[in-house]
Amino acid sequence: MSDERDQRHRGPRRKSRTAPAQRSRGGDPARSTAHAVLRAVADDAYANLELTQALRRARLTGRDAAFTTELTYGTLRMQGFYDAVIADAAQRPTGRLDAAVLDVLRLGAHQVLGMRVPEHAAADQSVGLARSVAGVGAAGLVNAVMRRIAERSLEEWQERVVPAQPLAERLAIAHSHPVWVVKALRQALIGHGAATPETADVAIEELLAAHNVPAPVALIARPGLAEVDELLAAGAHEGRFSPFAAELDGGDPGAIAAVRDGRAAVQDEGSQLLALALASAPVAAHEDGHVERWLDLCAGPGGKAGLLAALALRQGADLVANEVSDHRTELVRQTLRPALVAAAADGRRLDVRTGDGREIGTDEPDGYDRVLVDAPCTGLGALRRRPDARWRRQPGDLVGLGPLQRELLASAIEATRPGGVIAYATCSPHLSETTFVVRDVLKKRDDVEQIDARELLTECAVGDLSDLGDGPHAQLWPHRHGTDGMFLALLRKRA
Repeated sequence: MSDERDQRHRGPRRKSRTAPAQRSRGGDPARSTAHAVLRAVADDAYANLELTQALRRARLTGRDAAFTTELTYGTLRMQGFYDAVIADAAQRPTGRLDAAVLDVLRLGAHQVLGMRVPEHAAADQSVGLARSVAGVGAAGLVNAVMRRIAERSLEEWQERVVPAQPLAERLAIAHSHPVWVVKALRQALIGHGAATPETADVAIEELLAAHNVPAPVALIARPGLAEVDELLAAGAHEGRFSPFAAELDGGDPGAIAAVRDGRAAVQDEGSQLLALALASAPVAAHEDGHVERWLDLCAGPGGKAGLLAALALRQGADLVANEVSDHRTELVRQTLRPALVAAAADGRRLDVRTGDGREIGTDEPDGYDRVLVDAPCTGLGALRRRPDARWRRQPGDLVGLGPLQRELLASAIEATRPGGVIAYATCSPHLSETTFVVRDVLKKRDDVEQIDARELLTECAVGDLSDLGDGPHAQLWPHRHGTDGMFLALLRKRA
């Protein structure tokens, strides 16, 4: 199936001549599954987790699973734009439509405007799906709205519903993001040195467009447990920056033996680079010859912890992977299972435990050489992979996350011994979650210095990694680096 990039003007639209009563009595399994996922997301489920379970329940595989995946994620990505189209075609605000019917129309709009689905098939299946979830009356409404949507091409709808000004509102509809996200990301581009006030309008449009291009599946061969060649032999190709990365253009990663065994995993290259930078940062040597102790303060669900565990084994260090809830701790334990076996065989300590990261600094002062704070955040840097996050998050979320991020970083500093290094990372470029957090914590201390994260990231990368910002922190961008929008600040506690 094609994604949004494949959409072209295809000339006059052919209307469906089939009366609603003669159409499909219900949606097909793929469309019904996609609709069920959208309804679950509306009830606060996570699309990636819900879709995996829904495909398994419906026993959809191969082309059907790929169609369902594109239909679900494509609809979520372009929901803001499709809502503007639907409101115009229905001649009423989307808030006045039944929520289940609105999701039917969103799926139908994506089939017509974002995929190569014939208009008559999209309309027929949408009417059948509406009948099955909301009754005959809804089927008539969906038939009428789908017919109006099919009357215009994508380009014609863009011209019709996208306002010329103001800029944030234009970009919000055209690229399907909430207005507040558009404004925050534009400020972040300037704040991180990725744009100037003069170039920010172009840069923000490039970034928003990148969020609507499905990201390739990035894999990691965890060092000492798997080799990149094993992933390449399974059909992947080499990654761009991480020496342990590979990319999969399509198919199920779980079909690769190394991924099934936990020796390899799905992990964005930006995330890989952050862990590599922490592991390679110089730290003061122990006078007594003791091994290094590493800490992942917020380890769940375990991606970075999995790489840190493999690196710790290779460098002869011990690792504690901490998570605040028992459920997430179990996810970390499952992710680290092969490393736990290897650590036991090698006489190394690899502990997975449950605890409040804000208390570790008090409970274990000066206890660790390297500490990772992969802080809970809005996830605005991962909108390519998690399109539902743009609609889930609200500006008010920053109010609750900000104090937590500062407390976790302060605890990490206390838990680091003099001469040790702390990595503060977020999958968000929002200034309130990145540079402001680091600034506020450091201004209260005189025993911590910031070191150049850009230099260490560049040294860890096998490709040409540049444009990381003004420093000393580093910011990766989807439209510049092809990674998630990862932020990294590296801090050294003075001896």
